[in-house]
Amino acid sequence: MNIQKAHISIGLLFVLFACTEKAELKVVDTGIDSSQNITEKKSLDTSFVKALSQGKYSFKISVIESRLTIILDGLTIDNSPIVREIEGIVTDAEIGDLNGDSYPEIFIYTTSEVNGGYAKAYGFSANNGKSMSDIYIPAVADNIEVSKGYKGHDDFGIVEGSLIQRFPIYEEGNSTPSGVTRQIQYRLQDGEASRELVIDKTIEY
Repeated sequence: MNIQKAHISIGLLFVLFACTEKAELKVVDTGIDSSQNITEKKSLDTSFVKALSQGKYSFKISVIESRLTIILDGLTIDNSPIVREIEGIVTDAEIGDLNGDSYPEIFIYTTSEVNGGYAKAYGFSANNGKSMSDIYIPAVADNIEVSKGYKGHDDFGIVEGSLIQRFPIYEEGNSTPSGVTRQIQYRLQDGEASRELVIDKTIEY
């Protein structure tokens, strides 16, 4: 009887050992899966990063895929991050004071990937240094007069305190530029719901 009990005890030990081994293997497998997930997250690249500042106000701009994030610092009431979905590839970002109120505006420029690229600007204005809000920026295509001969290939930039947009003019039915460039100069003004850019002057050269 003692021998039989001994055999039963040894058998139970083998069963317990086998169960413990399986449990340990399961834990190891879970650890491997977690490390793979971490690697996948680290592989996500940031497509655009830039830091801008004016006086005590600073802005850290980053774009991952189509998501724009601006980290704010220096505003007296609301420094909540700005998060927006944007179109196109970001080409640059600038800071300025277009209305001369001593508070900054931020502009982010993008271009599409089709037909040579159509530029677009996204703007944000500091409200008396307290918070940031969107700036309405009209599209060239919505203006019958200035959009004549417009086929993209444009860019934006702040020049002498004004936002400038330039693009080559195409003659109707012609796929090559005419050699003339149209330049639109915008000024910033207060609108009904938010600040907005309006056309101040247009020149061709």
